[in-house]
Amino acid sequence: MAYFAHIDKDNKVIRVSSVNDAEAPNEQAGIDFLTKHNNGGGWYKQTYIDESQRKNYAGVGYIWEEVKDAFIAPQPYPSWILNETTCKWEAPTPMPDDDKKYSWNEETTSWEEII
Repeated sequence: MAYFAHIDKDNKVIRVSSVNDAEAPNEQAGIDFLTKHNNGGGWYKQTYIDESQRKNYAGVGYIWEEVKDAFIAPQPYPSWILNETTCKWEAPTPMPDDDKKYSWNEETTSWEEII
C-alpha cells in the first residue's frame, strides 16, 4: 500500500489517501491515479508511514515544505522550535529523561510532572 498527501494551494495537507501498490508502483503513477479519480482540487505527494522519506508521515493540517522535501506538523506550542534537520518540533528545554511522565506547560515554558 502506498500513501499520498492531498495538498491544497497553501501547501496544507487536506487528506491522506491510500492507493493499492498495483495502481501506484511509483510516486507518479499514484499521483496520476488519484488525480484521475478525485477531480483535481490540489495536488499530491507520496508520504511514508515509516518516515524513511520526507521526514514525517503526513497528516491533515501538516504543511508540505518543498525546499526541505518534508511534511511538517503544526507547531504544538508557540515556544517550540523546528529542528531544521529532522523537521520535528522541539521544546526549548528537553523533557527530563527518567521514568516519570511529563506534560508541557506553555505558560512557564517548562515540563511538569504528571501526578
